[in-house]
Parts: sequence; structure tokens; C-alpha cells
Amino acid sequence: MWTIAILLAAALTDGDCLACHDKPADTFKASVHGELGCMSCHDDVKDAPHAVKPAKPECATCHADAQEALAKGIHRVPEGPKCATCHGEAHAIRRPSDAASPVAKARLPETCGACHADPQFESRHRTTIARPVEAYRSSVHGRALLEGKTDAASCSDCHGAHEVRPARDAASKIHRASVPGTCGACHVKVKEAFDQSVHGKAVRAGATGAPVCTDCHGEHNILAPSEPGSLVHPARVSSLTCGRCHGDERLAVKYNLPRDKVPAFEDSYHGLALRAGQQSVANCASCHGVHNILPSSDPRSKIHTSNLPTTCGACHPGAGTRFGVGPVHVAAGSNSEHAVVRSIRWFYLATIPLTLGLMLLHQLLDFGSKLVRGVERHDDKETVPRMSLHFRVAHGITVISFPVLVWTGFALKHPEAWWATPLLAWEGEMAFRGLIHRVAGVLLLAGLGYHVVHLLLSKRDRRFMRRILPSRDDARHAAGMVRYNLGLAPQRPRLGAFSYAEKAEYWAYLWGTALMAVTGFVLWFDDVSLRNFPKWVSDAATAAHYYEAILATAAIVVWHFYLVIFDPEVYPMERAWLTGQVSAAHVRRYRPAYYRALRRWMKRS
Repeated sequence: MWTIAILLAAALTDGDCLACHDKPADTFKASVHGELGCMSCHDDVKDAPHAVKPAKPECATCHADAQEALAKGIHRVPEGPKCATCHGEAHAIRRPSDAASPVAKARLPETCGACHADPQFESRHRTTIARPVEAYRSSVHGRALLEGKTDAASCSDCHGAHEVRPARDAASKIHRASVPGTCGACHVKVKEAFDQSVHGKAVRAGATGAPVCTDCHGEHNILAPSEPGSLVHPARVSSLTCGRCHGDERLAVKYNLPRDKVPAFEDSYHGLALRAGQQSVANCASCHGVHNILPSSDPRSKIHTSNLPTTCGACHPGAGTRFGVGPVHVAAGSNSEHAVVRSIRWFYLATIPLTLGLMLLHQLLDFGSKLVRGVERHDDKETVPRMSLHFRVAHGITVISFPVLVWTGFALKHPEAWWATPLLAWEGEMAFRGLIHRVAGVLLLAGLGYHVVHLLLSKRDRRFMRRILPSRDDARHAAGMVRYNLGLAPQRPRLGAFSYAEKAEYWAYLWGTALMAVTGFVLWFDDVSLRNFPKWVSDAATAAHYYEAILATAAIVVWHFYLVIFDPEVYPMERAWLTGQVSAAHVRRYRPAYYRALRRWMKRS
């Protein structure tokens, strides 16, 4: 075509044109058309000078394929770009490989951005993607391009050059079904893994809800997994990316997906740690894979039973063999929950409200009775011993460790709560809440150990503590106290060294501490647990530990705090735990037998 045009325009030379058109000849010579003469494009000019303005050259005369492709794309609209819009001024057009060309890879964001970074243009055309050029510039691709990496993806790599089609067009490079192939042009190995995955197979089968590259990584603002803003960052991938689909009830119904996996994970140790901002714990991709996600029935899958020792063992050496027996992600109360775990849960769900309800009713009756009858305070200076130094030391250790256990323990379970925020401020690479919780747990056991050793070494105190053993009188005293508080009995029962309330609290303390220690060690030494027990054992320990913590904490507030603080007879506080002494008049009146025994002991001492 160019040869014919040259022959037809042989009568005129470039010199004839440049005599009037004094644009720098070197600009044109440096362009992609520099080897052509003026008449190659302006073949309608016959004379120099010419009286009639030449017609605008048609690029399609030579570039029919580009024109045909442009006509198929979204830029074919009247307001769409013309050749010069993207390629530059007609006499200065350079090859795409030339760094000075507007369509050079590094300059494409600027060229495309002339329209797509213009808010008014975006508003007029109601584009579906907000600030695409700005997002691209901040992405891994945009930054790599800025650094001069020629293999980084630019606008035309994903959208095409002349035949730019909208995403809804099945022939578009960014149509959902085409996205894996478009991204795979650069990420070949990733494409191969994705094609074999459950997601890749679903996409090829036509499942419109199945994720493609852009669903997980984003579109223009793709960031590296190590960047906090990335959709596949360890702290976000489970909740924001995987959870977006697997936590969607509509998709679960449509594709028969299990609905309990996401909430089960979020309430697991890993999920709670991620919710608190820790990034070193396992997320969805850690166990299921990234692009190579396969069903658990596939022997190649990371979560196939035979591969669990390797997958779990990456963080928990030796785990996986017994751990894989039974379901992993089990939501509380679901049908897949193990019978033992379900039994523990239902036991506490029945026991906690019943126990706390009876405790609260008992204390309210006692408080109301004392308000009606009045309270006889015994503030005289005569006291009798109640708690020896060793008892006070053991109690003091519990006073220090128990509140810390409560705060840190519930902060581990509810990381978003406002009262957990101060603890989370200390967390980074170190799991601060877990560390303090374990230290407090060891301290609580040390207090119990001190108490046991003390009793083993002190015959006198051991004899004294025999009185805390339950007896038939306890039920009689409890019933008598209720009758008295209801006004059905003339006087309150006379108690022994320990009342039924104190006995119940002491034995609950021993039982609760032992249970919390056993379940706590199962959860603490998780590598050992996962190596030797199926997962339901850890689930059972988690349930028992959590519900027992609720019961113990509430019991301290409702039962113990009333006995030593809010009871009108001792308010503002019973000081025996500090001084070891109690009012002699109070003991003499309500525990006469115990008072006489104390007086005999004091005389012998």
C-alpha cells in the first residue's frame, strides 16, 4: 500500500512540503513513519503550494487490522479515543518499544489515565471501577513498572490494545471466564495449579460464583501478600477473602457448601488469634493451600488424611495422625460436634443459669431479711483467730492470680471487646495475653500447691480443715437459713466452724482449679495433645475451660463477694484475709460451738 502511494505522489518531494510546513524534520524522521514520505499519507495533495486543505489521513488505509479491532471494542463510541489520542501527534508517532512513545509500557498508565483518571469522564460514562489508574499505580504491577521492570503487567497486557472489550463481553480478556488465562499469561505456574483446583474446575464448568484471580487478589490494586492492605494478607485472607464466599449463605445454598466452617474457624484458636491481629497463626491458606486448593478426598490435597501430619506438622511437630480422625472445623452446637463436646456444652448451659440463679436468690433473701430485721454490727475490739498466716498467703496468691486469669482468659475469647484493648496493645510477635494467662495459671496452681503442702506439714491446721468436709448438717443449715430469711423460723441456725456457704465455695474452688488445670494443660501443650488425641479432645477441653471460667467468675461475684463485701454484717469488707482475725462477738453469737472450741484452744496455746 505504501509503495503505491509513493509512486502516485512522485511528482512532489518532501522538500516541496517542508518549504511551507516548517515543522522540524528530525521529529518526523525519528517517528515510526520517518522512512515514508509526506505523500504516503497525503496522497490527495497534487500541487505545492496547494489551495485546498488536504483531507485528514485515514490510519486504516495502512492499519486496517487495528481499525477493525478498535471497532469491536468499547472505544468505538463517538467520544472514544482516536489514533492520535493514544499514539500521539501524527508526525511524532513512535513505536511501542520506544520509551518516548505514549503507548510504551511504562507510559500506558499516563496515557490511559488521561481519560480514566479524569473524574468528570468517569462520571459521564458511569464506569464500574472507581479510580482504576490510581489503584493500579499503587499496586505491585504499577510499582514494578515504575521501577523499570519490563515484565510487569501494564494496561494493555490485561485489557488488550485496540480491541478493548468490557468485562461483561465474553470475548473480553477480563471476562470472568478469561481472567485466569489473562493472568496466566505471566503467572504460568499459578495458572496450572489453579486449573487443577476446586475453584479452577468450577470456573471452567461455568459456576459464576466460583472465584477467579481478581476475586481474591483484587483488580487494579493488587498488593503483595506481605502488605497489610492486601486482600490475601495473612490477617485478612480468612475473614475478608475466603470468608466472603464461604460465609455467604446464598452461595452455600447454591453450591451445597457447608455453612459452619467460617464461624467454626473464627471461634477456634487460630481464628481468635487472627481476630486479635496476630499473623503468625494458621489461616485458611496455611492448611488448604493457595492456588492449589483441592478437596480433602483428593490424595494430593494438603488436608487429605494422609497429608495432615505434614500440613499440621509444619506448626505442630508430630501432630496430624490422630488429630485427623473426625471433623476439624466444627461450629458450637452443630450436628457434627462430637457427643462428648455436646454433652459438656449442654451440661454447662443447664448448670450455669441454675447454679447462679440459686446463688442470687439465696443472697437476695439474706440481704432482704437483714434490711427488714436490721443488722447487729459487732465492731468490738475482741477478736479471735480465723486464718493463719499460711492460709492468708495461699488466699493472697489466689487473689492476685484469679482476676488476671479472668481478664486475660476472656480477652483471648473476645478480642474485639473494649476491655481487651489494653492487652492487645502489647501484642505483636509475642502473644501477650496468652503469656500472662499462663503465668497467672501457674501462679494459681502454686497457691493451691502451697495450701496443700501447708496442710501436709501442719497437723493443727489439718485438724482444723477437717471441719470443712461436707456433712448432713449442711443441708439442714441451708434449709433453716432460707426459712429464717423468709420469716418462717424465729431464729437463724447456729453454724459450725464453716458454714454450708463456705464449704460449698471451698470445694468448688478445689474442683474448679483442678478442672481448669487439666483442660488448660491440654490447650497449652497443644503439640502433645494433637499428637496423641483426636481433635474432639481439644474441643472438649476448650468448651469445659470456657464454661467453667464463666461459672467460676460469676460465682465469685455473686457468692464470694457478697459473703466478704456486700453482706451488711461485714460491709465494707471482712478483713480476716488481711488480719487473720474476726469479731469474737459475731462468732460467739452465730457459731457458739466453734467459739467454745476456739477459747479452749487459745487457753492451751
